[in-house]
Amino acid sequence: MVKVITYGTFDLFHEGHYRLLRRAKDLGDYLIVGVTTEKYDMERGKLNVVDSLLTRIENVKKTGLADEIIIEEAPGQKVNDVKKYHIDIFTVGSDWVGAFDYMSDYCKVVYLDRTKNISSTMLREQNRRILKAGIIGTGRIANRFIPEVKRVSGVSPQGVYNPRKNSAEAFAERWEINVYDNLEAFYKDVDVVYVASPHQTHYEYIKSALEHGKHVLSEKPMVLKRKQAEELFAYAKERKCILFEGIKTAYCPGFEKLLGIACSGMIGNIRYVDACFTKLENEDKRELNDLEYGGSLTELGSYCLLPVIKLFGCQYEDVRFDVIHGENGLDLFTKVSLTYPKGIATVTCGLGVKSEGRLLIAGTKGYIVAEAPWWKTTYFEVHYEDPSHVDKYSERFLGDGLRYEIKDFISMINGNDKSGFKLTRSESIAMAEVMEKFLVVENRNKY
Repeated sequence: MVKVITYGTFDLFHEGHYRLLRRAKDLGDYLIVGVTTEKYDMERGKLNVVDSLLTRIENVKKTGLADEIIIEEAPGQKVNDVKKYHIDIFTVGSDWVGAFDYMSDYCKVVYLDRTKNISSTMLREQNRRILKAGIIGTGRIANRFIPEVKRVSGVSPQGVYNPRKNSAEAFAERWEINVYDNLEAFYKDVDVVYVASPHQTHYEYIKSALEHGKHVLSEKPMVLKRKQAEELFAYAKERKCILFEGIKTAYCPGFEKLLGIACSGMIGNIRYVDACFTKLENEDKRELNDLEYGGSLTELGSYCLLPVIKLFGCQYEDVRFDVIHGENGLDLFTKVSLTYPKGIATVTCGLGVKSEGRLLIAGTKGYIVAEAPWWKTTYFEVHYEDPSHVDKYSERFLGDGLRYEIKDFISMINGNDKSGFKLTRSESIAMAEVMEKFLVVENRNKY
């Protein structure tokens, strides 16, 4: 008898799950299926699990494919299960290629091709469906999005669109999703759209997606003009669609904790915020060669403006820009100074000049400091007048962090607006206004 074992969450059970179990069953004579607990899923980075463990077990049982069902609840359990149940073949989907090669020391490892098109047929009796995500753009951030979206229950990557067909085809082949060279066909097949194209194209793609009734998650900066941001949010509301700006820091647990402590009164009244993010980018990258839309502030400014606007608000009294330019005229290093009725703030971004990147929040009783990479917010400290009194806080930041914004985006689509405060429409509009003012000063406002 050939024994096969596979594992999964099996949330919102769909045809893709069934096909995987069918193929796993065909590998041998006896199939054991491990269903993960929600607690373990959260530990390993799977967010937004909807169905209870009992429901997920029952859905696997209903297929009639599992000869035995076990519960996976801890790291390292897979090796012990293979030994315990005398397993011959360990199998999982091709999403995990390479991740379980170590299991070959104990049994044969088989990676099964994933199902590109997810059907909601098997979900209708539960009145639920998996949202199909379409990606516009094939750059670095789009490549980070795919593995992150797979960590969020209730959504699945469907396909990619790029007017450069060769780029789209290579991206689709890498991630085993569908490729589109026609926007109408693309919109027809997806429920939500992730805009990860160059900055200057965001406005048109967002508007087009909203016109087709699609919910939109846009990379930062969403747009580079205040009026465009106001128009798109108003249009999304009119179309009853969710429009979400994806500044991942806003949605990560550590940053939420940091803001809560900053606003709690522990450091008194906040009077100064200093946010810095710099990195040395390769000279051949778009950020340092796009003479209209590149440069340090448009690339990194959204991260640094975020804590300023969250803590001081959208109504600043004055904003000033100090810039170090490269030979081609782009800003290599930019300092933004904002004044408020009861505080001041500095935002510093750099692509060609390296500086100490940290977030400092100064108050009348103490200060909060988070060292680089503070935009991932895994650790920060609260200091007081007494130097021996330091409160230390830490929080997990899983993967590239995009899964947190995706989770909140999907939750809002499903009617849960409890995450809306993390980045409000007014805050997104205020950041677009700062970007616009900067581009006017730089005389690059040609879009």
